[in-house]
Amino acid sequence: MDNIQGKVQEEINNANPEKKEEILSSFSTFKSYLGDKVAKGESLGLSEEQLAKTAEMVANYLANNEEPRNREENLLKELWKSGNQEQQHGLAHMLVNMVKQ
Repeated sequence: MDNIQGKVQEEINNANPEKKEEILSSFSTFKSYLGDKVAKGESLGLSEEQLAKTAEMVANYLANNEEPRNREENLLKELWKSGNQEQQHGLAHMLVNMVKQ
């Protein structure tokens, strides 16, 4: 799992600003991007728990480093910031489930 988290962290750190803006500009685009990453993780054999932990890493990054581009992202940021670690983990599971539908 540490290897996966390292790769995710590396991708976050090396994200192309234009591509990041494209992904975050619309909530439907963000959901589609996240859905693609979840599907890729599943194809690599990641468990639901591993997917949620990876989603937590991304959510922490977004909450701490990116301004929301739309009302849905703003709501997610407010929910994330108001929750404790257990609640954030639950929200990460919910995000994974949402994009799998």
